[in-house]
Amino acid sequence: MPAVRRALAAVLAALVALAAPVSPAAPAAADPLQPAFARLAGTIPATIGIAYAPVGQNGAGTLGTLQNGVAWSTIKVPLAIAAIHANRPNAQDLAARAVTASDNDAAEQLWSELGPAPQAAQQVQAVLRAGGDTGTAVESRRLRPEFSAFGQTQWPLARQAVFAAHLPCMAAAAPVVGLMRNTVPNQRWGLAKIGAPTKGGWGPGTGGGYLVRQFGIVGTPRGDVAVAMAAEPNNGSFDAGVAALDQMTEWLSANAAALPGGRCAG
Repeated sequence: MPAVRRALAAVLAALVALAAPVSPAAPAAADPLQPAFARLAGTIPATIGIAYAPVGQNGAGTLGTLQNGVAWSTIKVPLAIAAIHANRPNAQDLAARAVTASDNDAAEQLWSELGPAPQAAQQVQAVLRAGGDTGTAVESRRLRPEFSAFGQTQWPLARQAVFAAHLPCMAAAAPVVGLMRNTVPNQRWGLAKIGAPTKGGWGPGTGGGYLVRQFGIVGTPRGDVAVAMAAEPNNGSFDAGVAALDQMTEWLSANAAALPGGRCAG
C-alpha cells in the first residue's frame, strides 16, 4: 500500500475510533410536521428545505423541496476537523478563522496543508465518513475558478444533518464544535440566533442567484437534534436567503416539541 494511502487509512481509523457509539434508530416520522412546514413555505419567497437527525442516531427526516446543493462554506467544518486531527501547522488558528469568520483564505491554507487536492479531499471525506455521511464525495477539482474546490462539493441536507448529529459524539470534533459556538456577529443568523453551534455557507449559482445554507445542533425537550437547512430566494439575494433561514429557525423553535431529539450513546 502506498504511503499516502496508508496515511489516509490511519486518519480514517483514528477518527472512527474517536467517535462515540451511535444508535442506528431513525428519527420520528416527518408526517406530523409536513403540513405545518408547507404552511411556512407558502409564506417565504424562496425555495426552502430542512433535514433533521437526532444526535446519536443515523436516520434523517426531510421537509421541503430543496434538499441538495453546493456546500459552500459549511464544508469548512469537516475541513477544520481533518486539519486539526492531522496536527497540521497553525491548524488551530486557521480553523478558528475559517469556522468563526468563514475566512476563505484560512480555509484554503488548511486545504493546502493536507497535501495535493486529491489527498486533501480524501482526508476531509474521511471525516465525513467518521461522522456517518456514507455518500458525499468531497470535490477536489476547481470547478469554478473563482471559488474553492472543496466548497463546490454537493452536500445533501440529509447527509449533512446526519454528519452534524455525530459531531457531539466525536472527540476529534470537539474543538471545532466549540468554534461553531463563537461565530462573528455578522454571521449570527438562522440557528445561531437561538444560541446553537452553527456553520453557514452561501454563494451564487452559475445563474447568479444565491444559495444560503446552514447547519447546527438544536436543543429539544427530547434531547438534541442536528438541523441542516437551505434557501434559494426568489429574488436571488443573499439577504433574502438569510431572512428565509431566520424564518425557518423561528418555525423550528415553535415546533421544537415535535422534533425528535437524542444523545450520544454511552
